[in-house]
Amino acid sequence: MNLRRLILLVITATLFASCANVYTPALYHQDIAYMPKPASFDSVKSATYASAGVNGNYNQNVVDMLVSGQFNLSRGYVFNNANLAYGVFGVLGDYENSQIQQGQPNYFNDRFFGAVGGRFSANLFSNTGRSDFRFLGVEMAYSHEFGDYLTFRRSVENVSGYYVDPRSDLFTIGLTTEVLFHPIGNTNIQHGIRGFLGYTFGFDDLESNNYYNYYDQTQNNGSKLLTSIFPKASYFIKYKKYFGTIEFGQNIFIRFGLKF
Repeated sequence: MNLRRLILLVITATLFASCANVYTPALYHQDIAYMPKPASFDSVKSATYASAGVNGNYNQNVVDMLVSGQFNLSRGYVFNNANLAYGVFGVLGDYENSQIQQGQPNYFNDRFFGAVGGRFSANLFSNTGRSDFRFLGVEMAYSHEFGDYLTFRRSVENVSGYYVDPRSDLFTIGLTTEVLFHPIGNTNIQHGIRGFLGYTFGFDDLESNNYYNYYDQTQNNGSKLLTSIFPKASYFIKYKKYFGTIEFGQNIFIRFGLKF
C-alpha cells in the first residue's frame, strides 16, 4: 500500500468513526491482569494472594471512559522451573458516555456494569541467582458481564448508526514473558516486569453483527488482527507479605494486595 492510499484509508476511517457509535463489552481487552506467584528463591512454595484496585480505560473509539474497581483472589505455586496460578475476580464499574449528545436518541449519562470471572496462568522459568526469568508463559481469562451497560448495548444492537458487540461472555488467551528479581541479600523485596500479548476470541464470529461490519468496512485484514491482538505491560513489587501492581495497555490498572 503506497502512502497516498494509506492516508486516504486513515481519513476515511476517522470520518466514519466520528459519526459511528461503537460499543464493546466492558471488559474487552481488560480481562487479563497480573497474577502473582512465588519465586524460586522464596521459602514458601505456594501462597494465596488477595488484592483490590482501580482500572481506567477508554472504549474502542477512544471517546467514552470506563472506570471500575476490581477484587482478585488467586493461588500461586512454584515448582522446579515452572509456575502455576489460578483465581477468581469481580468487577464493578461505570461507563461514562460522550458519544451520544444530550437530546439525541438513546442518550445516557452513565451506565453501571459488573463482571465475574476466572483466570489461569502458567510459565516456565530459569533461575540466574537473584532473578527468575519466566521466559515463556500462557495466560487465560473468562469473564461474564452483567448490568445496565450490557442491557443498553443489546437494546441498540440493530439500530442504524450503532456498531455493537453484544457479548456478555469473553475468553482471552495470550503469551507472556517476565523477569522477577530481588536486591542483593534481600528476598523480602521483589520486582517483576512482565509483557503480555493476547487475543480475545469471538471477533471473527460476528459477521451478522453491525460491530463486525463496522470493522469490515474501515479496516483491512492486518488492521483487524491488530485490533483483536492487544499488548499489556505490568510492573510488580512485593515487600514481605504486601504487594502492588501497575499495568498499562489500553488502560491503567493499579492495585494493592496481601500475600498469605
